[in-house]
Amino acid sequence: MRRGASISHQEAGERLLQESANLADKITEKQYLRQPDLLERFGENGKMRTKQDSEYSLNYLAESALVQSPGLFTHYIAWLKVLLEGYKVSPEDLAINLNLIKETLEEEFDHPSKSLLLEYLEMGIYRTTHLESQAGYINESMPYGDAAQSYLQCLLENKRKEAFEIIEAQLEAGVTIRDIYRYIFQPTQYEIGRLWQCHRISVGQEHFCTAATQSFMSRLYSLWLNHTGQDKKLVATCVGSEQHEIGLRMLTDVFEMEGWDTHYLGANVPNGSVIEAIERHQGDVVAISVTMTYHLHLAKELIHLIRHHPATAHVKIMVGGYPFNIDQELWKTIGADGYAPGADEAVAVAEQLLAQPATCNQLDMVRD
Repeated sequence: MRRGASISHQEAGERLLQESANLADKITEKQYLRQPDLLERFGENGKMRTKQDSEYSLNYLAESALVQSPGLFTHYIAWLKVLLEGYKVSPEDLAINLNLIKETLEEEFDHPSKSLLLEYLEMGIYRTTHLESQAGYINESMPYGDAAQSYLQCLLENKRKEAFEIIEAQLEAGVTIRDIYRYIFQPTQYEIGRLWQCHRISVGQEHFCTAATQSFMSRLYSLWLNHTGQDKKLVATCVGSEQHEIGLRMLTDVFEMEGWDTHYLGANVPNGSVIEAIERHQGDVVAISVTMTYHLHLAKELIHLIRHHPATAHVKIMVGGYPFNIDQELWKTIGADGYAPGADEAVAVAEQLLAQPATCNQLDMVRD
């Protein structure tokens, strides 16, 4: 375990996950007593949202403690601050909430590692005073930046036909499908998420744009499908109730473009079914995607099961997703063999993992 991590810290995180709902109730009551104007500003629905946000913050705090990564918590607070400002919840309101979380943990949470949780909370409270950057993910200087910007604009205007025509034009100009994935589809998805966070598009628009890109990926499938058999096999899955699966779909497609035999499981797959799929498809590498930080413990549990099942213990495991991009040592902490920030890097990581001796189970990430 890194950074002096201890079983006590892990137990503190696990216990906080268990108690988060009850603690969130107490924190919400305290906040509405401290700020009676909140009821007038947001009504009863606002009280429900405060409880929900408090519970999310406790869950993120717990996961950060489990892996001793304060950056995961402070990045979440930075993201939450921007999101809440769109709902007219000020940074001061958020700071009060975090201070009440701290106060409630001091009073209600009895654990030897409580000081670690309080330390992380202090970092989060301090982060509420920062001015957050709102830089976009698409610009003209990036490869195919103009096409990506035009593609995004068509999606935002509900012009599916015109959006796909942009992709077709790029193909006719000689752009590879792999580059379309990397430089158009991927940054567009990141930008759509940012626009939603900043309240510039609705949940409905975000879902429309994502569904459109997924349908275009399906339409392109026949253009690159590799029918030559490949000995190397990949099984790809999300954890828990993850719904952000388009990134994993892109990764699986890129592996197939490289000739791998892939089995894409997607989201909401029970751990037992993942083990069964790895065994049935004789997977060499398993790719696990985590988008929500509060699902990290689920990824760790799945990795533990894979490692300790006799039919899957030999399999190489790599991880990817938002929390691993924030903390690039995190993959080691949860027991994976490697990590990659994107689909192209993931292919290189997988190839190097398979080239390693069976006794070696760690690989430093491949960087751009």
